[in-house]
Amino acid sequence: MSETNQKSPIKAVGIIGAGTMGSGIAQVAATAGCVVKLFDLNQAALDKAKASLEKIMTRLVEKGRVTLEEKTRIQDSISYVNSLKELADSDLTIEAIVENITIKKKVFQELESHVSEACIIASNTSSLSIASIASSLQKPERCVGIHFFNPAPLMKLVEVIPSIQTSEATLKTSVKTIQNWKKVVAVAKDTPGFIVNRVARPFYGEALRIYEEGIADFETIDAAMKTQGGFRMGPFELMDFIGNDVNYTVTETVFEAFYNDPRYKPSFTQKRFSEAGYLGRKSGRGYYSYDENGKITQRHSELASESHDTAEVATSIFERVLVMLINEAADALFWNIASAEDIDNAMTKGVNYPKGLLAWADEKGIAWCVAQLDELYDEYHEDRYRCSPMLRRMNRENKTFF
Repeated sequence: MSETNQKSPIKAVGIIGAGTMGSGIAQVAATAGCVVKLFDLNQAALDKAKASLEKIMTRLVEKGRVTLEEKTRIQDSISYVNSLKELADSDLTIEAIVENITIKKKVFQELESHVSEACIIASNTSSLSIASIASSLQKPERCVGIHFFNPAPLMKLVEVIPSIQTSEATLKTSVKTIQNWKKVVAVAKDTPGFIVNRVARPFYGEALRIYEEGIADFETIDAAMKTQGGFRMGPFELMDFIGNDVNYTVTETVFEAFYNDPRYKPSFTQKRFSEAGYLGRKSGRGYYSYDENGKITQRHSELASESHDTAEVATSIFERVLVMLINEAADALFWNIASAEDIDNAMTKGVNYPKGLLAWADEKGIAWCVAQLDELYDEYHEDRYRCSPMLRRMNRENKTFF
């Protein structure tokens, strides 16, 4: 959605959860001129968030990004509280706690008893049902999903997700507010994974499938996606960065939420790595080994390289993952999850993809996409590789996305 210069009526903001995400959202809101209260029951978490913001703001001053006066204003705009009652004067509250719907509902029920009837109550969930969360409220029409990406101050994209209960006024105010916080908004339908966590599944899933088939090792697959596709990180590097436990859980959640659709089927490889405690950077070992600074110290190439042309293998790996990503993006458009513009903005500004996937489809050619997917389906005869009706229709009508 395009940005607007309209002023938002949101001035007082409550953030629930003082972890990395909650603290980041608090910084964003304070920078935009809001008065912010950051809530957490854990005083140590609040102290850590305050100390972390001091370091961040000091570094920004040193780099000339903000003035000393601006640093002081932002920090003074945030207060740290350990009672939900302190959020009573909020115009908007954003919950950023553990991805557990039962806990979220309990917090929302208590919060609603303290805030005004006009207060918007939002969740930063990455994949849980907004409709289900909203059902815990007496006024579910005030509930909306506002999903930031980590780190919140740096990532430009925010997904705004209205549920079937969300009022038009709540949606409009939420979009206007986030745009005035200098973020790019992508409005998404309330379906599992919304845009990014749905469309991005093949980046991990197909890479794992390629590895499990014995086609290439972790390092070769990562290198192919970076050199051939221009991705900043390969899928195995990124899974290690996110955490194999977190990434696997999201995959499993999306798979179950889509009634076990084989397109989202989790990988036994990632499950075993998670079970072994090979979580990635945070544990020191994942698909690669890491030092205390998060630098790769050892690459675990468990597959013997076959005598294929390296460039040819890299191109084959990249194109297979890419066409699966394109198919997912096209299907999101087919099911009216979001507009073509918002889908491409979500992937470039939410997870730093080098190009929007639908624009990439136009560049490669819709006919090429359909042919690649049909070739995969003919080989495997798995529903995982079924071509989206959107691509077939566009190919038949000789259309492009943009």
